[in-house]
Amino acid sequence: MQVSTAEESRLANRAACCGLYHQAVELVGKRWTGAILLVLMDGPLRFSEVRELVPDISDRLLSERMKELEAEGIVERRVSDCGPVKVEYDLTDKGRALEPTVSALKSWAHDWLSRR
Repeated sequence: MQVSTAEESRLANRAACCGLYHQAVELVGKRWTGAILLVLMDGPLRFSEVRELVPDISDRLLSERMKELEAEGIVERRVSDCGPVKVEYDLTDKGRALEPTVSALKSWAHDWLSRR
């Protein structure tokens, strides 16, 4: 069976798309990452504030996730040098671009998972 050039192109695009999609899901789908993104959608927070808003996450795992999100350019760590040192975490433009996706998933969860 011969595959047309158009079909080959469509399959190649699908494979490339699936690869990027999988990469995105693996990034934001890690345990607690979605919850961290959700609480940061409302604005910058200190480490302790994120920990309070994301129940059951350990300091070690929160620190690991924050470093991963920072390395990916989704979260920015800001240190203020006015008075006592204050460290806050905020979403970058790249992180804010996830807002429609995070909101849609939150809405889906409310609509479909609350029915159990």
